[in-house]
Amino acid sequence: MAAQTMTETRTLVTPGRKSLSVSAPRKRAHTVTASIILSIIGVLFLVPLLWVVFASFDANATVSMRIPESWTLDNYTGVMTWELTWLPLLNSVLISLGTAVITVLVSLLAAYPLSRYAARYQKPFMYAILFGTGLPITAMMVPVYSLFVSFGLLNSTWGVIVFMSATSLPMAIWMLKNFMDSVPISLEEAAWVDGASSMQALARIVVPLMRPGIGVVFIFVFTGAWGNFFVPFVLLFTSDRFPAAVSIFNFFGQYGTIAYGQLAAYSVLYAAPMVVLYVIVQKLSGSSFALAGSVKG
Repeated sequence: MAAQTMTETRTLVTPGRKSLSVSAPRKRAHTVTASIILSIIGVLFLVPLLWVVFASFDANATVSMRIPESWTLDNYTGVMTWELTWLPLLNSVLISLGTAVITVLVSLLAAYPLSRYAARYQKPFMYAILFGTGLPITAMMVPVYSLFVSFGLLNSTWGVIVFMSATSLPMAIWMLKNFMDSVPISLEEAAWVDGASSMQALARIVVPLMRPGIGVVFIFVFTGAWGNFFVPFVLLFTSDRFPAAVSIFNFFGQYGTIAYGQLAAYSVLYAAPMVVLYVIVQKLSGSSFALAGSVKG
């Protein structure tokens, strides 16, 4: 009787035809579809970049992408002036670098107690910080503008740096707190036993192990400040203080018709520092995993 039941069960479970796999149905078709979709997305990102590169060397650049019939450097020589390019780029470096440095330092000091100490209201406080990341900057500009008027900070580069650092802090604190949670606290305890203070342990133990995370946050804040147009445009008035993001806007207004070749050349110069920064941070953070096995033994 038992054997007959097993036979009937086997017949139901294993029919004559081959059963389809539920875990990976039509795997090859899905792979081809995914590859086509990703290729289309890649082309959509690649075409504007190719237009910028080709148009910057095209003497007769237009809004459509094409390989230049006559290659020239006149577009670069036309925009490489102190007032149009170099001064705005210098202002962008000052604003972005100051914003990134202040944000990283303050967020490190804020993330350390949130990561290492338990508090009664820690979770509501973290949610309040997360809420701060969702505030639209356009909604804050009216009270911020009034505040800048009261403190006499209008048309001040350092005022812009402080404000942009404050708006970048919530996300930076969240990111650095998560990176800091992955650093073993046993390393700090060993440093405390040797007589190190909390700040010494943070500077000599935690920060070296967090260099990849700090590099990520630094790039995140730097790129956000580098491409920020709205805040400098509202809080700065004179052209000698404008960063490159605002200078591009003025570039459109200087010509009756848009000079696409010079605009593309300016865009290449504007994007070059970001590429250099990414390469430098990659190299600096590459050796930071040397202490990864220091908790063994």
